[in-house]
Amino acid sequence: MSTTIIDSAIFGDIFSTGAMRAVWSDRNRTAKYVQIEAALARVQGRLGIIPQEAADEIVRNCHIDKIDMAKLAEQTRRIGYPILGVVSQINALCRDKLGEFCHWGATTQDITDTATVLQLRDALDLVEAELDGVAAALAALAERHRDTPMIGRSNLQQAVPITFGYKMAGLLSAVERHRERLAQLRPRLLVGEFAGASGTLASLGDGGLPTQQGLMEELGLGQPDIAWHTIRDNIAEVGCFLGLVTATLGKLATDVKLMMQTEVGEVYEPFAHGRGSSSTMPQKRNPISCCYIHANISVVRQHVAALLDANVADHERSTGPWEIEWIVLPEIFCLTAGALAQSRFVLEGLEVDAQRMRANLDMTQGLVASEAVMMGLGPYLGREYAHDLVYDLCRAALQQNRPLLDLLAEHPEITAHLDRAALAELCDPANYLGLSGEMVDRVLRARAARNHSA
Repeated sequence: MSTTIIDSAIFGDIFSTGAMRAVWSDRNRTAKYVQIEAALARVQGRLGIIPQEAADEIVRNCHIDKIDMAKLAEQTRRIGYPILGVVSQINALCRDKLGEFCHWGATTQDITDTATVLQLRDALDLVEAELDGVAAALAALAERHRDTPMIGRSNLQQAVPITFGYKMAGLLSAVERHRERLAQLRPRLLVGEFAGASGTLASLGDGGLPTQQGLMEELGLGQPDIAWHTIRDNIAEVGCFLGLVTATLGKLATDVKLMMQTEVGEVYEPFAHGRGSSSTMPQKRNPISCCYIHANISVVRQHVAALLDANVADHERSTGPWEIEWIVLPEIFCLTAGALAQSRFVLEGLEVDAQRMRANLDMTQGLVASEAVMMGLGPYLGREYAHDLVYDLCRAALQQNRPLLDLLAEHPEITAHLDRAALAELCDPANYLGLSGEMVDRVLRARAARNHSA
């Protein structure tokens, strides 16, 4: 019986994904434990630290299908940790007490931490694939709408014109930085743990470092310079990384929600029959995916703070902070996966209403072009005087509910320098897009260069 949103048969694939749940499942985690114990036996048999016969027997019995999960649950409740239960089951499967050499020189946290790193590697592969999809969708929108004019907004008020491609390129630039952060993060994060009771490998003597090196090579992980049992910045860093990723997704969702408002109507989430419907208001089309993104990222952000708390650990093996990671890491990744999947869905099917964007540009009857008018008059009247004059005419346009162009064309100080046609050019917001298009091109070129070099 599921009790959380992530594992819910109803909500699970809305708030997360099946692939990410599988990474953090009991079965996969236990399979990692077994994988590590087998790798350890192979290495120690090769090095002569344990008998080769024992190594072969241990490896032969290190299969997840041979682990009794119900028994492991009971053992874990009794012992407090699952590793000893896994080791005892492997030992019992081996003949002639050869299983006694399983887990030789290791400690519970070595196996647990290394398994977590293996899970993190798989989980980050999923995150990377979704980030790539989000980036591709943003790039397509930025390119397609490079020159589609719309209003820029400041403090929720109309500011000056931009293009929709510019808005998408801004988000794309952040996602590209996240992709770069992920590449930089992997070498620091994907380092295993094998250090013994207090991290000194004392129980293996001279065989400690060769065992550690061989084990990490078997698992495809980096070898630590020193034990990190209670030095958890690597785990906190991946949490902070996902906090940054989901914050960008939250920015996307917030803008889409605001642009979907009835009074704005510039973009819409992909349409499907009945999606976003109200039980009482048939006309509504709610921003469903954006709502889920918002919920997911808020919880991720709180869990990141918990991971930072887990860094405050005592001595060489901690009493409690470590277990915080067991609780929040799976949820951080599962909720991030859900937010990424919802974001990709929104972007790949986003409905863009360019005509409504243009109508919203025109709704103030030219006032959004006031900066352009001021700058256009500056060379003739002086910038400061032009500012004050246009300011007064904007107030008058609002009071009289008239187009700004009409008032400009009636003012003798202005018409002495510019005729109505020239003023109309200044008042057209589509003529005041600045370097929106060029900035879109720069982001797309940088993305292309990065993909080419990857």
